[in-house]
Amino acid sequence: MIEKTIIGEKTNSAYLNSQPKLHDMKKAIVGSIVGGLIIFIWQFISFAAVDLHKAAHQYTDKQDAIMNFLNSQGLKEGGYMLPSVPEGTSWSDRDKAMEASAGKPWVMIQYHEKMEANMTMNMIRGVFVNIVTVLLFCWLIGKMSAPGFGTIVGSAIVVGLIAFLYEPYTGSIWYKWADIWGFFLDAIIAWGLTGLWLGWWLRRGRPQMSSVRIDEREKELA
Repeated sequence: MIEKTIIGEKTNSAYLNSQPKLHDMKKAIVGSIVGGLIIFIWQFISFAAVDLHKAAHQYTDKQDAIMNFLNSQGLKEGGYMLPSVPEGTSWSDRDKAMEASAGKPWVMIQYHEKMEANMTMNMIRGVFVNIVTVLLFCWLIGKMSAPGFGTIVGSAIVVGLIAFLYEPYTGSIWYKWADIWGFFLDAIIAWGLTGLWLGWWLRRGRPQMSSVRIDEREKELA
């Protein structure tokens, strides 16, 4: 009888301990879905409504002449940097080519054989990636010990800055991206708004949950 009572208490304790974890998981999933949509909406504003990245895709009235010339060259799908050197060129010849190109115009080309404007699938993929990204962030927050509102918001902005410094800014050091400030604003605003949402949502109901855990623990020890 005593053994059955002990087993029953252990089972109830495991069940009670699993409830907060399940609750936190549900909150993280909901938080990541809404957070992913927040980032997606900002991306729409940034790249379409306000167009903070306009400097990277400007119009030129020479586009027909340029496209006709590129199409006539038989280029394969891929990216090109001009001027450049063939594969296998020695480092001494590379240095000479770089010196000869100093101070002269240069260009980077992303050449595609045909345009595939599948907006619906691209939007679905974009939203999905945003949700997964925010879910990973929620996992990191879940590893913290009772993070406050300011900690969550600050952590979100830091994650945005890490993403910005790792790719757009580092790439801009070498290739001078015309819309680098657009990417900076994306990092601060999108992740700042996401942090504000998660700072409120992930902490919602946490004090009540903590008191329940304490009461349950006291009953177990009594």
